[in-house]
Formats: sequence, structure tokens, C-alpha cells
Amino acid sequence: MRTRFWSIAAAALALGPGPSGARAEGDAALPPVGLFTTMPIYWGESEELGELLRPEASSHWVRVTIEQRHSTLVPLDVLDPQSDELAQLRYLLMAQPRALAPAENVALDDWVRGGGHLLLFADPWLEEASRFPLGDPRRSHPVALVSPILARWGLVLQFDDRQEEGLRNVAVGGQIVPVEMAGRLSFVSPSGGAQAECAIEAEGLAAQCHIGEGRALIVADAALLRMDMAQPATSESLKVLMERAFPVGDFAGLSSAEGPIRRVSEGSDTEGR
Repeated sequence: MRTRFWSIAAAALALGPGPSGARAEGDAALPPVGLFTTMPIYWGESEELGELLRPEASSHWVRVTIEQRHSTLVPLDVLDPQSDELAQLRYLLMAQPRALAPAENVALDDWVRGGGHLLLFADPWLEEASRFPLGDPRRSHPVALVSPILARWGLVLQFDDRQEEGLRNVAVGGQIVPVEMAGRLSFVSPSGGAQAECAIEAEGLAAQCHIGEGRALIVADAALLRMDMAQPATSESLKVLMERAFPVGDFAGLSSAEGPIRRVSEGSDTEGR
């Protein structure tokens, strides 16, 4: 069971080396980030605990990038509304998550509306090399099943199978982000929740939302986070997205550098109202 494996592994690693990322001397440690993902970002593609403890084991570049900025990366296996694990976090990164149970959708919605900050990578067609065969739960999920939570916020994730294959670069908030067979976000009537205030940008690739007292930055692709994408440019892209999603100085709401977010599509002042 993955939860049991993670618990044992966390205890073992606590006795070993510290975080894989190294902050510059004098940099203040920012609040922890929760990680909820099917991608091998935290544990790698380990079959057993022994693999994690080998000296030659290397950390995923995404984990290193996050830990360079934040004090701790906290892996979550379940979004349990009865647990304090999620409630104690201010920041949460979800990357190609598994399908959430109904109670988990409610817990995530409540957490964001209560002041949480979410960075969500949801890819409708993720292809990532793996040592495990298709169908193995240890592989990255090829499809992010996030329709229920997006619907609560008045969004839908769609996939255009007519787009050209291969990596391409898209500007998101002025930062170049590599994508491959990306999804597209658009507005729908909210289902089961109060209307979120969202702005869609980059031709539907991203949505910046103000949801209750919290906020969410949603990216309709997860190719950026693949292990084979490790390079300084992709690390910088992830850092910029994290800075937007997890602003410094105002952990309860919008950063002072940003204005109000409206439910509008890029290039329009009236759509969706």
C-alpha cells in the first residue's frame, strides 16, 4: 500500500541526508509545500525502500527545485478531511493527480476557500517514460481526472487531439513553459460550489483563480515536470510558476503586486459574466 510505504520511507529518510535542495546562505525558508501527485517527483520510481537509501540514488529535479525555495516538501497520499495534514499547509502542488474521492474534492475545495494556495498541473495526455508497465499504479497517470473539482470552480479541461505532436513553448504570464499535447481550460457554470473568480490566459493553457480566501493557478499540461525535462530553463519556469502560485509576504490572499482576478477570458472584458 503506497501510504504505508511512504510512512516507512519517510521515517528512514529522516535518519539520513536532509533535503535535496540547497538554499543560498542567508535565504529565509518559506513555508512547506504539500505534494499530491502520481509522478515520481518525491520518491522516484522505487520498487522498495532499499533503493531510496542507496548513496547513488538521485532526487528528481522538480523536488530539488521546490526544496531550494521552501523549507519542506510534504508528500500527501490522501486529502483527508478528518486529518490535520492538509489543514496545516498553506501551499499545495498537485501534479497529474489521481482521481479524487468525493470527500477529497470537498476537502480540497474547503482548503482553498479557507485561504490555501494551489498550483495544479493537470494534463489530459501525459506521456512519460517509466520502468513500470502500462497500468501499473506506480507510473505517472496518463490522464488527470480533475473534472469534479474544476467544475466546482466553473472550469472544464478539454483536449484537442488535432494539435501537432511534439514539444512547443508557450508564454504563461511572460514565462516560457514547454508543453506537449496540452489541454485547454474554458468556463462552464459552476457545479456544487460558489463561483470562483478566474482569468484564463495563454489561449486556455492556464487559469489564475481567486477562490474564496484562497487562490489556484491551474496549468493544463504537465510535460514541464517530467524527469527528462531537467535543465536550467525548465527549473526557472517552475520557479516562476511557484512564485505566482505561492506569493511571498501575503500568505492569506493575493500578493500586493497583482490586481483583482476576474472571471474573464484572455483578451475579453465581458466573456463569462
